[in-house]
Amino acid sequence: MAREFRLPDLGEGIHEGEIVEIFVKPGDAVKEGDPLLEVETDKAVTAIPSPFTGTVSALRVSPGDVVTVGDVLVVFDGAADAAAPEAPAPPTTEATDAAKPGQRKQPPVPASPATRRLARELGVDLHAVTPTGPEGLVTAEDVRRHADQQPAVPAGTASAADRTPAPTAVPIVSPDLPDFSQWGPVASEPLRSVRKATARQMALAWSQIPHVANQDEADVTRLERWRKHHSEAMAAEGGRLTMTVLAAKAAVAALRRFPRFNASLDMAGEQIIYKHYYRVGVAVDSPRGLIVPTLRDVDRRSIRELSLDFAGLVDRARDGRTALEELQGGTFTITNAGAVGGGHFAPIINFPQVAILGLGRARMKPVVRSDAAGDPQILPRLMMPLVLSFDHRIADGGDAIRFMQAIIAMLEDPEQFLLDV
Repeated sequence: MAREFRLPDLGEGIHEGEIVEIFVKPGDAVKEGDPLLEVETDKAVTAIPSPFTGTVSALRVSPGDVVTVGDVLVVFDGAADAAAPEAPAPPTTEATDAAKPGQRKQPPVPASPATRRLARELGVDLHAVTPTGPEGLVTAEDVRRHADQQPAVPAGTASAADRTPAPTAVPIVSPDLPDFSQWGPVASEPLRSVRKATARQMALAWSQIPHVANQDEADVTRLERWRKHHSEAMAAEGGRLTMTVLAAKAAVAALRRFPRFNASLDMAGEQIIYKHYYRVGVAVDSPRGLIVPTLRDVDRRSIRELSLDFAGLVDRARDGRTALEELQGGTFTITNAGAVGGGHFAPIINFPQVAILGLGRARMKPVVRSDAAGDPQILPRLMMPLVLSFDHRIADGGDAIRFMQAIIAMLEDPEQFLLDV
């Protein structure tokens, strides 16, 4: 019996990918769980395992092909007796699935959490969407297609599915471009993978979040001396004791005192969601584009453990081998432009987070300090620029300044830093 294997929904809003490598060929016998191929999504390079035990009869894709969720990848023979892939488990019933008073309750719609979140953002009733995924699964592309076909709702009119619909992202309408070739030679390349995801995510964040930036400087002279003293020993263990790691540790200590910056704003539910866990996204400048893996449990792990973890995250991100779970669950993000010489810059918040800390390159500067007698003196100090971009809906300027000052106080005083973290 022939059986088709289709690209599954990988979650996190992923609905397409590019075939990087294929590990099997027609005639190969494979077991359930054996790797079939690698797909580069807008999050990571993901190995796709076989859901069947059987023989490959045909390949429907080649390296370089762009596939979407539900596309046939491989056809198997002799897989009739093998366990069929499990249908997606019915997700927890949410508000959109709940029956209104006097109405019969509808069964939940098979869809991934990321697809359900997208449906809420676009104000789409999943029951009205025509599924194209395997086993009746509604994919993210199905939701987008349905949203594009819906007529605009007049201002002040509630949707039929919910009288208090979730806010939708501001549509990005790009004007037609001129024919640039009339002025000279041009070249083009497809917008794919990480760059495409970055474009989409930045447009979403900028349209949804009213950004405010607070900038300051930290005197990291003593901390940098301490970091250099221990960095060689840390490197010998395979770790990277960087300012990003130290800033992550300091930021989490401050987040525990200022929990609004470790939260998310749920406008549809009219609530602030406070997260009592700390996963700090660290922006990595990779050949594929900006990758943001997360340092997990930053509040409970030592600087040594985080340095070892950070080294692995950076290496995997630059090699295109970041695991999907390493890109999920971030609560706060740090981006360090100092490695490439950047100074003050205001980063865009990683939606649905509410704040991001940008670090610039530390430089020696003449700084006025008071001596023991209170007289001013000019000293050379290593000053590092910091910029905190935050969501003004959830925090005010005073909150941001106090949060930033807490981080700076730790970065400027290594002894106090060790006490606080």
